[in-house]
Amino acid sequence: MKKSIITLSLAAVLGFGSITVGMPIEKASAANKLNDLNSQKEKINQQRSGVESKLNDTDKKISENQGEQQSVQSEIERLDKAISDALAKIEEKNQEIADTKKEIEKLEAEIEILVERIKKRNELLKDRARNYQETGGMVSYIDVLMGAQSFGDFVERVGAVATIVEADQDILKAHQADKDELEKKQNQVKEELASLEKMRAELEGMKKSLNAQKAEKDKLLASLKHEEEEMHAHKLELAEENEILAAQEAALQKAIKLEQERQAEAARQAELARQKAAAEAAKKSSSSAGSSSSSDSGSSSSPQVSAPSVSSGAWTRPAAGRLSSGFGSRSLGEHFGVDIAAGGTVPIVAAADGVVIRSYYSSSYGNAIFIAHSVGGQTYTTVYAHMRSRSVGSGQTVSKGQQIGIMGNTGQSYGQHLHFELHRGSWNAGKTNAINPIGIVPL
Repeated sequence: MKKSIITLSLAAVLGFGSITVGMPIEKASAANKLNDLNSQKEKINQQRSGVESKLNDTDKKISENQGEQQSVQSEIERLDKAISDALAKIEEKNQEIADTKKEIEKLEAEIEILVERIKKRNELLKDRARNYQETGGMVSYIDVLMGAQSFGDFVERVGAVATIVEADQDILKAHQADKDELEKKQNQVKEELASLEKMRAELEGMKKSLNAQKAEKDKLLASLKHEEEEMHAHKLELAEENEILAAQEAALQKAIKLEQERQAEAARQAELARQKAAAEAAKKSSSSAGSSSSSDSGSSSSPQVSAPSVSSGAWTRPAAGRLSSGFGSRSLGEHFGVDIAAGGTVPIVAAADGVVIRSYYSSSYGNAIFIAHSVGGQTYTTVYAHMRSRSVGSGQTVSKGQQIGIMGNTGQSYGQHLHFELHRGSWNAGKTNAINPIGIVPL
């Protein structure tokens, strides 16, 4: 059986004491009996206050959790925006890199032209060098000048030589300029491409970091949502526990009222008996004195064939069948009751006179009924779980052996049986008042 607050709540209701209707007081006075019932009611009231405090605390925690979720969600939205921005910048840098690579292609074409020009100049300069070697360099220019036939011819030859020398100098300057430009463009392209690659790498690293942060935030948000779901489930369990305690308190109130009425009736009957005795004494000398007698005859509906016979004493067996599981530890955990198993249509009966605390369906107990009893001045609660059907309602007064339902297999159950619990005194969440019914209830 699931160990949950709901289950504990059910057990709590079951463990709550109520009065036994019509049960004679054997070991305690009527005043003590009422005091015990009032004490149990006060304890239940205190337990309800504790549960309501837990409900308020759970609501506060849920509110705090939702606030934290909202904060994390805002952070996730910020990270999503940052990631989108980083992706946009990465795309931008990718485009710039693509454009730079196109520019590199253009520069490479220009570089090829420069290389070709430099190559041709190199060939020209080599030819000039050979000519210098073959003709004696500048000496050949002097020979040209000295071979002038006239002053006009000399002037023309001086201009021609100057033009040739200037042309050689222009070639050398252009050659150097082309080489400088080539080196500059090559360095420029390398630097620009390296810069873009570096920025893209930084953006990729930023995106990776942002994705890691977002993954952590997503994990935190999922954890918070799971925590909120658990708190909502806990809140539902506390709400059910509170309902059970309220029903238990109402049952006790009814038990107190019934006990007060029983005591008042007992006092009235005692007074009537006293008056009757006095009247009989006064009429003792008269032979015409009449007498009357009355007899009480209990009638009970004929139980079903499979119903157990009603035992004498305060308690009776709640159902026919074999004892399939006892009280205490077992493989599935602590068992706070006993199981009675049988096949077919098996009626379940009240183990003693009492008041129904609650009759309802529980996810763990299935169809369940809790009854409060008062036996010998001691309050008890009995639990009847996993029934197929229930035939009594909350607040109803029942008598020992009265049918309250049919054995079944509802809730967290494995095979048709009755799970029966007995609690002494007020219930608590730890089921510390649960006792072994064997030896108390005829089983």
